[in-house]
Amino acid sequence: MYAESIDNLITELSKLPGIGPKTAQRLAFYILKSPDTEAKKLSEAIAKAKLAMRFCKVCYNITDKEVCAICSDPGREDTLLIVVEEPMDIISIEKTQEFKGKYHVLQGAISPIDGIGPEELRIKELLDRLKNSSVKEIVLATNPNVEGEATAMYLARLLKPLGLKVTRIASGLPVGTDLEYADEVTLSRALEGRREI
Repeated sequence: MYAESIDNLITELSKLPGIGPKTAQRLAFYILKSPDTEAKKLSEAIAKAKLAMRFCKVCYNITDKEVCAICSDPGREDTLLIVVEEPMDIISIEKTQEFKGKYHVLQGAISPIDGIGPEELRIKELLDRLKNSSVKEIVLATNPNVEGEATAMYLARLLKPLGLKVTRIASGLPVGTDLEYADEVTLSRALEGRREI
């Protein structure tokens, strides 16, 4: 339908998460209509980010330095560590401005169907990190799905014998939801995670 180069651009854009064929088409034409300098800035920004990106040697967050800004921040609590699946999860938690500890990124979740076992995750690195640390509590903040739950249970079994307090983030009803629309599992979790007010 289009010239091969435009088709290729649309195809590559549609591979991005959350971008369907129509959005990819809109983005492609936006890029093509934009001034050459803007298109060049975009391609340079992508190339530069890809070249500079690395994983923090402490927590495995994405950074452009050897140690990320959170790990090197002396104002963060060394006794509190939250374990997340992906670097994007850190952004979500940081937006709350509630967590003042440090992070460990697993780079995924246990998923036997996808061929991802504990060996493919940064679990060994987590255990090594805990050997000579001052961490007293580990918060498991994996996703509330089958893979995230399996990962949390696996980690809890590994971490409890180390004498650390192991907690799990609460899950339940989102704000603004009516009880009548909640499923049984969500309501069950909300009841389990109840707290005194």
